[in-house]
Amino acid sequence: MNDRYNRTVKNDGFRAGQRSDRNADDRFLPDVTLYADGACEGNPGPGGYAAVIETGGSVHEVVGSEWRTTNNRMELMAVIAGFRTLGRSRSVRVVSDSRYVVDGMNKWIHGWRRKGWKTAAGSPVKNRELWEELDRIASRHRVRWEWIRGHAGHPGNERADTLARQAISEAGNARASLPCEPAG
Repeated sequence: MNDRYNRTVKNDGFRAGQRSDRNADDRFLPDVTLYADGACEGNPGPGGYAAVIETGGSVHEVVGSEWRTTNNRMELMAVIAGFRTLGRSRSVRVVSDSRYVVDGMNKWIHGWRRKGWKTAAGSPVKNRELWEELDRIASRHRVRWEWIRGHAGHPGNERADTLARQAISEAGNARASLPCEPAG
């Protein structure tokens, strides 16, 4: 069973505009920066995801969790959840410490689509439904996918990581409060 919940949280001390770098490509000036991170205790196990969305000087945070999932699923869900908060088409800078997500969108997805969602080895793409959702939702926007090293002190990434890890704890607490099913 895949229990999933989502919630939006208030800004808890992270300031809009905190960035460790400037855009190398001056032609791409994003009006949204989306920091995304996923986490999992065990693989599979309980997982959490978070997106920190900076836009127009404000910060919006979205978190969620699944009771039994994988880290890669949570990384994908973080980006999808962030994109879901955007209304109209935007210029979006997606920042993630997940090579799986960034390389997937920058390098692999075009070949997967062309090959009927098969990898170079001919096996089915894992998490296909999430990749298709991410591809669909990202196609509405102008997106630059950026990889950064995790746990390297980047404020947006660190905040997303903290929120994702908190979501795991909350998922465990929510699961523990569910009534037990009768033995039978």
